[in-house]
Amino acid sequence: MPFAKLPDVQLYYEWSGPENSPVLLFSNSLGTHLHMWDLQLEEFTRHFRVLRYDTRGHGQSGVSPGSYSIKQLGRDVVGLLDSLRIDRIHFCGLSMGGMIGMFLGANAAKRLNKLVLCNTAAKIGTAKTWNTRIQTVKKGGMKAVASGVIERWLTPSYRSAHPATTQAALAMLETANPKGYVACCAAVRDMDQRKSLSKIRVPCLVLTGAQDPVTPPTDAHFLTQHIPGAKYAEVPAAHLSNIEAREDFNRHVLQFLLA
Repeated sequence: MPFAKLPDVQLYYEWSGPENSPVLLFSNSLGTHLHMWDLQLEEFTRHFRVLRYDTRGHGQSGVSPGSYSIKQLGRDVVGLLDSLRIDRIHFCGLSMGGMIGMFLGANAAKRLNKLVLCNTAAKIGTAKTWNTRIQTVKKGGMKAVASGVIERWLTPSYRSAHPATTQAALAMLETANPKGYVACCAAVRDMDQRKSLSKIRVPCLVLTGAQDPVTPPTDAHFLTQHIPGAKYAEVPAAHLSNIEAREDFNRHVLQFLLA
């Protein structure tokens, strides 16, 4: 199995697509793993060598002790690229993955060609909200929060029409490592990148879901207004827009990356 061995953690990763194509890295959301991007592979591997990885604390990557930070998770990406001897990439991250992308855009721009920030925000929620979720998971495990989270991930109409896909998303969440999930909740809780957005100088697309209750379009507009030259796209979806609005998502991201 392919693992990148960083100083304090192992990151699991997978390659897809032709070796001689430009590299596009996908970064997962909180409570998921690299398979959240399965619906993107067919189209994106026509143009890119796709690199997917499990964020620290998620999937098959290691779970190091303590609370994490977005800075730490961003440095993990740089460590992964160094391990694989990759100079520059296109980066696409959703939610927590988008927060990692913001950090990279402001602090590691020389490693990026283009940046796609999906269903994300410079700051999400309050410390009280995140601390409540952390305590709920510590006491009751992942199933204690799963039903509430899946309702925010996908709209009721989508969940009703696509039970198998919904169940697959729910399974990712319910089988997530509770310690890794809690550690990443702390990273999101402590993140505030509102003042660093102006440092992002790489070409950027901000994509949002029209029905996203977690990071609504107002958050995406804020990013677009504060990241110089950023482009905006909106799709009919809740939080996991790459799943719920797959065709629209793929079209917008591909148009941006191939322009």
